[in-house]
Amino acid sequence: MLIAGSLIKIRVYGLIRINMKLLPHAHSIFSRKFKKRIAYSFVSHIGFIIIEISFLTDTRLNGSLLKIISHGVIGAVLFFLAGTTYDRIHIVYLDEMAAIAIQMPTQFTMFSIFSMASLALPGMKGFVAKLIVFFEIITGQNYLLVPTLLITFVMAIKIILNPISLLSTLNILWT
Repeated sequence: MLIAGSLIKIRVYGLIRINMKLLPHAHSIFSRKFKKRIAYSFVSHIGFIIIEISFLTDTRLNGSLLKIISHGVIGAVLFFLAGTTYDRIHIVYLDEMAAIAIQMPTQFTMFSIFSMASLALPGMKGFVAKLIVFFEIITGQNYLLVPTLLITFVMAIKIILNPISLLSTLNILWT
């Protein structure tokens, strides 16, 4: 009986570790540290890029290249803004940063704009890359339908969890 209970706990731990690799946004929502929340968000973007590259079609490779470029620019700016925030106020935890954007409006306006770019809103750089990839998923030849549907489902969950993570961060910083 004791062995069965410990095996179940080990399996649950294994599922949590696999979930961490597949959906880091789920972990970023509960992270209290500012830079860690941004880092989890960008780890998920790397997973999105790997999914794009794995299909090896010209359109998806172009979309992933565009996503890599936008990921590099947006990530560098967001981490720069988080680092300069730490240098100015020496606070790491989001709970203690409540309404800090009112004291530094220019910095957090830039953070808000680049967070929206990270969300791939229309008119931003990441939107075109995601649009290319989803267009290719819909119109491309899918030889293995079930894995493609599974990957599309995981990508859709990532796209749903990304705004929850970043918008909750913006909510804490602005209110």
